[in-house]
Amino acid sequence: MYLGIDLGTSAVKTCVIGIGGEVEATGSAPLTVLTPFDGASEQDPASWWAATRAAIAALPPPLRAQVRAIGLSGQMHGAVLLDADHQPVRPAILWNDARAAAECADMLAAEPRIGEISGVLPMPGFTAPKLLWLLRHEPDAHGRVASVLLPKDYIGFRLHGRMVTDPSDAAGTSWFDERTRHWSEELCRVSATDIDWLPELRHGTEIAGELMPGPAEELGLPAGIPVAAGGGDAAAGAVGIGAVSDGDGFISLGTSGQLFVTTSDYRPNPASRIHAYAHTVPDHWFQMAAMLNGARPLAWLADLLRRPIGELLSEAEAAPSGPLFLPYLTGERTPHGDTDIRAGFQGLGEATTQGGLMRGVVEAIAFSFADAIDALSAAGTMPGTLLAIGGGTRSDFLMQTIADATSCRLGRSDGADVGPALGAARLACVASGGGSAAEVMRKPAVRQWFAPRAAETDRLQSRLAGYRALYPALKSVQTAMR
Repeated sequence: MYLGIDLGTSAVKTCVIGIGGEVEATGSAPLTVLTPFDGASEQDPASWWAATRAAIAALPPPLRAQVRAIGLSGQMHGAVLLDADHQPVRPAILWNDARAAAECADMLAAEPRIGEISGVLPMPGFTAPKLLWLLRHEPDAHGRVASVLLPKDYIGFRLHGRMVTDPSDAAGTSWFDERTRHWSEELCRVSATDIDWLPELRHGTEIAGELMPGPAEELGLPAGIPVAAGGGDAAAGAVGIGAVSDGDGFISLGTSGQLFVTTSDYRPNPASRIHAYAHTVPDHWFQMAAMLNGARPLAWLADLLRRPIGELLSEAEAAPSGPLFLPYLTGERTPHGDTDIRAGFQGLGEATTQGGLMRGVVEAIAFSFADAIDALSAAGTMPGTLLAIGGGTRSDFLMQTIADATSCRLGRSDGADVGPALGAARLACVASGGGSAAEVMRKPAVRQWFAPRAAETDRLQSRLAGYRALYPALKSVQTAMR
């Protein structure tokens, strides 16, 4: 048995696979996000460890006793700042935190080549700008920093006691030279970071350490088993769906959204705001459109209306097209790189129903992927068929709407909602000698295809044009209100 642990934003998820690669069991434990001020997004690393314990405890004890290795996945970009005693200096600053916009501009001014070096222009959610912000706004905390980890690597540290990350998670920091796969001294310099704070680099298929006796007893797992370095959630999701060869691609519908295509070489195009990153497997990279708002707006509206998501989606499918929705609840990366823009409905009327609101949200998510396809095309990649992972894949209506809006055929497999946790378990299997990458990282059988429907694609074009006009319109309103 091989255990995958995925540290997400809203939950820690676990997955156990057998020797043949089949999913034997899954577990989950929720997380909450702290928002100490507008635009801030933080979590306490102690809550990650507590949720990890709970998600592993949800697995059957007999399976836990048979685990041969552990793999890791997690939300990218977060700044986990540890002092000399390996204790957190402050809460971790997350991927969707918007406080470091000025620091991004300053880093770009100090090193104009940063987009070519790190694969994309710096954005507030990335790790490096957060360190520069910390120096300026919390200098005492900055002065106590002795180590910096990514979120999943903090869980790794709690498991095996070593400071290790992998290339795919390092790629999202703005400290990483994607072409050479080493930390960049220059990018550390322009972001007030000591390169000695950064962890050791190992591929996701390599062993980072062994499970220590204390955590083993705490988690009910065998002591001494290997812990693989793992991968950032995007790369681990790719491993889980077999997107590890040139041209393999998928979309991810979690809290955030990604459009991901594996490449055999490094292909930066900073102007397109496509992320060009090192993969967690050797000798491969990927291009990725990263959207801060994936399937999250579905849950947001359901929470706001105090209705089950499933009921609202059923009503949405039966509702006529109504209001347009801009889904930028926490700003957006691809294609705008705008942390300040916020969401909004346009076209509300007395006849607007709750189902109509949800239909607008579903269409907006689909349109954000249409924007992502265009950005990826501008960066030299045009996918025609994609697999899909993440909790949002459970909705046939959402999947079909994305296929219609993007003119791209989408495939859903069994276990698509397991996502990065499955990839983490596969990395554990390879790292511990359970099989070769080719044997373990195979593509799943597609259970259902969603092909674009010509009539719906044509109908959605005017809606897409309106959606694209909504961003500059709301931006101008927001600017006028300052």
